Amino acid sequence: MVPGPRRIAPVLVASAAAVLAGGTAVLVASCSTQGTQGTRATTSPSTTQEAPATQGTQGPQRNQPPPASGPWIAPYDYLAAGGPSPAEVMKATGIRRFTLGFVVSDGACRPVWDNGDPLTGASEEAAIRGIRSAGGEVTVSFGGNGGTKLGLTCTSAEALAGVYQQVISAYRLPAIDLDIEDTEIGSAAARQRIIGALAIVRQRDPGLMISVTIAANSSGPDPGGQDLIAAAAASGLRIDAWTIMPFDFAGPGTDMAQASVQAADGLKNDLMSAYHEPASAAYRTMGISTMNGVTDTGELVSAADFQVMLRYVLAHHLARFAFWSVNRDMPCTAGSDSNTCSGITQKPYAYTKISVSYSGQGR
Repeated sequence: MVPGPRRIAPVLVASAAAVLAGGTAVLVASCSTQGTQGTRATTSPSTTQEAPATQGTQGPQRNQPPPASGPWIAPYDYLAAGGPSPAEVMKATGIRRFTLGFVVSDGACRPVWDNGDPLTGASEEAAIRGIRSAGGEVTVSFGGNGGTKLGLTCTSAEALAGVYQQVISAYRLPAIDLDIEDTEIGSAAARQRIIGALAIVRQRDPGLMISVTIAANSSGPDPGGQDLIAAAAASGLRIDAWTIMPFDFAGPGTDMAQASVQAADGLKNDLMSAYHEPASAAYRTMGISTMNGVTDTGELVSAADFQVMLRYVLAHHLARFAFWSVNRDMPCTAGSDSNTCSGITQKPYAYTKISVSYSGQGR
C-alpha cells in the first residue's frame, strides 16, 4: 500500500467515466502503497532512546477483534491529505471500517503519525473517536512509502514490538497493518526485525488481526515480500492477511483485473509453498489492496476491475480487501492533487459505495 501521499497526474480517463458516472454497483479495496510517492513530513529526533517493550494489549480496554467470517474491507484514509472527516464519509457512503495511515518513526524508536502528529491529543485520535462514535472501527497502518521507518530506527525486535504495542494500546486497536515498502522492505535486517516483532506481538495478543501489505507485480509478491513470507513461515508466525498491492508495475492499457488476479494466484502459490498448506488455507490468509482510478504509473483500475477483484475475494474467502484511497475517491478538478482525486470522471465516493454494496456494511 502506500506510505505517503501518492503522486499521479490528474489525467481524466474517459473509458471509466460511463461506469462510474452511472453508479454501477461494482467494487473493492493497500492502500495505496507502492510506487514512488510524494515526500512525507517527519519530525527531527530529540533522542535516540528506544521504546521499551510493553506488557501486552489484551484486557478490558481493547476493542474486540474483527469477526472471523467474511473479508475485512477497510479502504485506506490518509488523514494528512485533508478532505472530509471519516465520520462524514461514513454518513455519505455507509462504509464503517477504515485503514488509517501512516504511523512512522520520529527519527528514533518512537511512533508518530507521518505528518509529525503525536499519538494522543491530535487530529488522528479525534478522527478515531469520531469513527467509533458513528459505529465504525479502524485499523492503523505502519509504514507506507514515505517517512522514516520504525523497522530501521528500532534496532531490536523487542523494541519494535514495544512500539507496535504502544500504538495498539493507545487506540485499543482490534487490528494493525504493516505496509512494508521503500527502505524498510529493501533492508534484510529490517525485514527480519519486523517478523521477530510481530511474533512477539502475536504471542502477547493472539486475538489481534495482523495484516502485512507488500508490493506485487502480475506474477505475485516482489522479492522482498517473498522473503518476508518465507521468514515468517520458517519462524512459525501466522499472519491473518498477507496483502498484495498489485499496481504500479505496468502502464496504460494494462488489464488490471486480470493482472491483479494473476498476482493473487502468485501470492497463493508462495503461501502454499512456504507454509506447506493447501490452497484453501492459503486463500484465507490473503488480501488484495488496489488503487482506485489512475495509478502512479498510468494504469487504470476501473470500477469493473474492482468488481472482478472483489468477486475473487469473496469466491476464495480472502481475509482482507482495501484500496488507496478514500481521499482519492473523487473526480478531479482544475488544480486537484493526486491524493484528493482519482484521475477519472466519477461521482464522489463511487468506489467506496461499491465496496459497501459488496461487503454489506451499509445494511
